[in-house]
Amino acid sequence: MNNKKVHPLIKVWNDYPEFLQNTSDILPLPSIERIVGDVFAPGESYYYVINFADSTICKHHPNILKMHGLKVYPSHLKDIIDLIHPADIPFVMEAERMCIEKVKEIGFVYQQELKSSYCFRMKTGKGNYEMFYHQALHIHQDKLGRLMQAVNIHSNIQHITQNNSYIALISGIRDRNDFHQMSYKPVEEIEISNVKLTDRELEVLSLLARGYSAKEIADQLIISYHTVTTHRKNILKKLECNKVSELIKKALDYGLI
Repeated sequence: MNNKKVHPLIKVWNDYPEFLQNTSDILPLPSIERIVGDVFAPGESYYYVINFADSTICKHHPNILKMHGLKVYPSHLKDIIDLIHPADIPFVMEAERMCIEKVKEIGFVYQQELKSSYCFRMKTGKGNYEMFYHQALHIHQDKLGRLMQAVNIHSNIQHITQNNSYIALISGIRDRNDFHQMSYKPVEEIEISNVKLTDRELEVLSLLARGYSAKEIADQLIISYHTVTTHRKNILKKLECNKVSELIKKALDYGLI
């Protein structure tokens, strides 16, 4: 039975009963395409919906079969976690805890306007492990504000980078511009760039990574087009990049997006 399966994230989630709903309410399936439309997906990707009451998953994008060499759709989050490199599981657990703690600090009432993201290796259809970029969007809350459903998006970024920054991010979506980095390892154990971006430059970088044009970024941040292009020029210079594609790779390596 799916509801009897156990996965390591349960150990984290059980510590936050005020954050995650654990009843068996039946929820309508959301319109996934609308939800993930603005999500940064730098490579071949798929998504699925997770129900926190029993950790079952549904509404999978068909790419999940091809990318992981699966014959049937996973029915439980444990099936997904079993694809993650065993050495990365401790980081995944701590990244999940750091993200929940940050959302708690911001306020659970805002969780549907916040996205969590971090990287880990997953087994592919070729039989090897490659780097994936994980993003989670919170889509349903109960009357007490506890999370009921989320959409997880996984993108293969092996072609962009093979390095894991071991950084978890909480960033704002829709009308929020939150940007919070949380390091898994002590600073001295991570290759940290001397590059320092301003808060505004980080906002512009995040939107560039999501494919926004300079004009769209100007409209989103309510600043001038000229200001956006100046920020973009400064970011490229600071990260020693000539084009946005190089910028995205370095930003992933440095845990900036």
